[in-house]
Amino acid sequence: MSASDRPLVPAWLSVPADANALASAVWPASASRDDDGRLHVGGVGVDELRARFGTPLYILDEDAVRLRAREVRDAFVSAAARHGVQARVYYAGKAFLSTEVVRWVSEEGLAVDVATGGELAVALAAGAKPARLGLHGNNKSVAELERAVEIGIGSIVIDSRVELERLAAIVERRVTEGAPPQAVLVRVNSGVHAETHDFLATAHEDQKFGFALADAPAVVARIRELPGLQFVGLHCHIGSQIFGTRGFEESAARVVDLHAELRAGGEIPVLNLGGGFGIAYTSVDQPTPIAQLADGIVDAVARECEVRGIPLPNLAFEPGRTIVGRAGVTLYEVGTVKPVQVSDDLQRLYVSVDGGMSDNARPALYGAQYSARVVSRTSDAAPALARVVGRHCESGDIVVDAEYLPGDVTPGDLLAVPATGAYCFSLSSNYNYVPRPPVVAVRAGEARVIVRGETIDDLLARDAGIAVGIRSGEENE
Repeated sequence: MSASDRPLVPAWLSVPADANALASAVWPASASRDDDGRLHVGGVGVDELRARFGTPLYILDEDAVRLRAREVRDAFVSAAARHGVQARVYYAGKAFLSTEVVRWVSEEGLAVDVATGGELAVALAAGAKPARLGLHGNNKSVAELERAVEIGIGSIVIDSRVELERLAAIVERRVTEGAPPQAVLVRVNSGVHAETHDFLATAHEDQKFGFALADAPAVVARIRELPGLQFVGLHCHIGSQIFGTRGFEESAARVVDLHAELRAGGEIPVLNLGGGFGIAYTSVDQPTPIAQLADGIVDAVARECEVRGIPLPNLAFEPGRTIVGRAGVTLYEVGTVKPVQVSDDLQRLYVSVDGGMSDNARPALYGAQYSARVVSRTSDAAPALARVVGRHCESGDIVVDAEYLPGDVTPGDLLAVPATGAYCFSLSSNYNYVPRPPVVAVRAGEARVIVRGETIDDLLARDAGIAVGIRSGEENE
């Protein structure tokens, strides 16, 4: 939707009875206001966080991440166990990756899915066991594949013919030296288009990931020819921020068809159905409970296998957003407030904060919706329609497109945006040479930095021309 097509007030947004209230489904469970109206997350107040770490600031509730990791793991393991098979849950590291988060999810029983050499390095630096890592990506380099094979990575998801032959050359050298074969999955596109933004839907045919279902048998046949590779299953991911099970069920029917066909060439122990489970970003979002999702998806796969008279394979899933999304809050300081008359009978407050699209690119990329609250105080002022915007030189630099905030919101107020644990830090940038914020973990009244924030000196240190200029200046003296 273009800016000109965007409604002045979204149909789902209503004037709240209390513009200070925190919607429970959007904020971490530990979020609360004290008697003075100041927000606390993980037992730590926002005033303390601003004083110690500044703003903008990513706040991540460690207990919330851990609890959600356990909930998701237990839901899928239990759903699979009812059908007599096992389930492995991978944490999709692209949502948010740091060594601390890898340790948290690993301690809670999750494996980890990485998509680049950099993500792999972070996981290994955190002490993750290589056998509990999976490598994704549509353009893995030779160096990345070599590193993955070298460390004994648990699985590699094959995404193209070119990649298959690259990997074949790597494992051919190793298998002659007695190395075990490398386990691989083949990513397929089921043709099911998730009900989400086009950029988030990943299983229709006209996109960069995976193989068409019709092409997969030839790819699997090639893998089975290679002694250095072990085909262990199919992989399919239909998209992200998905509510309900209908898309997963339809996709499962198509993928199980292919799975049944491929079993003629040998046993296939695993079926990986990806992730993409949605979370609430606004008070009206109603994500499907994880136990309901797990039961619905696993039951659907079991039905499809029963109809075809084949055993249900072990299952794998790759949630990311649902693990860390709600656990994150981004804290800003309000810089300017500007009333703008947008129609004859409607005024909007433009509330500018000290961050923006450099710390949350999702609204600009996808038109993603978020919520916001003034969190340094409470207010009795009437709610006013507001748009929270950033400090960057783009009219599309919008943090929260539409929200009702207290009409007396003013410079110096602290403003928080919930549900920013996923894909905000991951997509952050230095646009306009703005340093990326630190990430602080909160737990039991304590706060600690888990990713250091950048400084202007960090940005300048990468500019080779500065060093050249200094040297030239010295020579001219």
